[in-house]
Amino acid sequence: MPAMASAPRLPPRRLLVVSALATALGGLMAFGAKAILWLIAAITNLSFYGRLSAAPITPTHHHLGAWVILVPTAGGILVGLMARYGSRGIQGHGIPEAMEQVLFKESRVEPRILALKPLSTAVVIGTGGPFGAEGVVIATGGALGSLIGQRLAASPLERKILLAAGAAAGLSAAFGAPIAAVLLAVELLLFEFHPRSLIPVSLASAAAAALRAKILSPGPLFAIPPVTTASSSAFLPYAALGLFMGLLAVAVVGAVAFVERGFERLPIHWMWLPAAGALAIGLLGWSDPRVFGPGYDLIGGILSGGFGSEQAVHIGALKLAAWILGVASATSSGTLAPLLLIGAGAGLGFARVFSTVFHAAALDPRLAALVGLAAFFGGISGAFLSAMMLAIETTWQAHAFMPLLTSCSVSYLVCRLLSNENIMTQKFARQGRPVPAGYAADDPPS
Repeated sequence: MPAMASAPRLPPRRLLVVSALATALGGLMAFGAKAILWLIAAITNLSFYGRLSAAPITPTHHHLGAWVILVPTAGGILVGLMARYGSRGIQGHGIPEAMEQVLFKESRVEPRILALKPLSTAVVIGTGGPFGAEGVVIATGGALGSLIGQRLAASPLERKILLAAGAAAGLSAAFGAPIAAVLLAVELLLFEFHPRSLIPVSLASAAAAALRAKILSPGPLFAIPPVTTASSSAFLPYAALGLFMGLLAVAVVGAVAFVERGFERLPIHWMWLPAAGALAIGLLGWSDPRVFGPGYDLIGGILSGGFGSEQAVHIGALKLAAWILGVASATSSGTLAPLLLIGAGAGLGFARVFSTVFHAAALDPRLAALVGLAAFFGGISGAFLSAMMLAIETTWQAHAFMPLLTSCSVSYLVCRLLSNENIMTQKFARQGRPVPAGYAADDPPS
């Protein structure tokens, strides 16, 4: 039997240095998240209400009428110009671009991305793009970690750790989910479960979460009433919910690829593709302004029981259409918030159908929405452990572990059985570039 190849080692003194840098990076990203959220709020106020203010607001209550169609279109034009004359690295929804740096570029990020990515995504979201701020915060944190590593002449391994630490700190600061952030880094960036990377990434995530409680919000992102505890008889219904979410995730990945190819065939310069997608988003937003923006309030409303199943499904379907158009048109976007909203709406709708068909209340609607949120994101992203923890940490509903673990596992299983691609890896598959399907083995015993 051939000997197992040893993984690169990180001497204890270097581990201490990288851990200290990662901790400082985590603190910086808490302030970075606040600055990005401030910028998005300022652009939203100016774009939809014509006022100079950075007060948090959604575009839902604008009074622009049909003129609102032009708002996201203008944002798409600006992003296209930034991509053409600045860097095409700003295109995409954040996490796949960070994966690309780790897997194919030795974790080297262009310095200009650190400025252009947050600015371009803030423009897109602030002009109504149906994306979340967490994607840009993750991308910014990863870029900052990479640049710190490049400035200090760090090794590729150390740069990878700092990039992942910055990305995890970004998610921790944006969502207040430090454990989910570490798991996301493991599942999508590090591709290893090793102390040399876990320690710095965990410290960065913890530092970001600690400062977030001071400068952003000390509570959960979605402050909702307690959901019911699932009974032992609910295992199969929640497995069925996971099956449904897995099938939906596979279908959505295929839809994104299909629409993406459609945009690529348009007889226009690629610079105008974000504007073309934004024009279609503007039309959807004219019909229902809840399409615009991240939709954090809508996610909270669904999880709190503020929407009926039909209304939640309607909102989720519109957000899905808008999100596909945005991602497929290669704009500067985010992933988590829209996917969480789509999953929550689909979960609530599934609970309604299941109860009607089987004349049973085995699926509590609000718990099904929470579980659907995680199962859909876990399946479509390939990060089912971080999706489960994200649902727990953003709501503080710790007694939902059993249905979450059941549905997320089944959803991930369905996606792996039916497709080799997910929303994070599909572009690499189209380019013929392999992505690891698991984690690196630990160092063999000496």
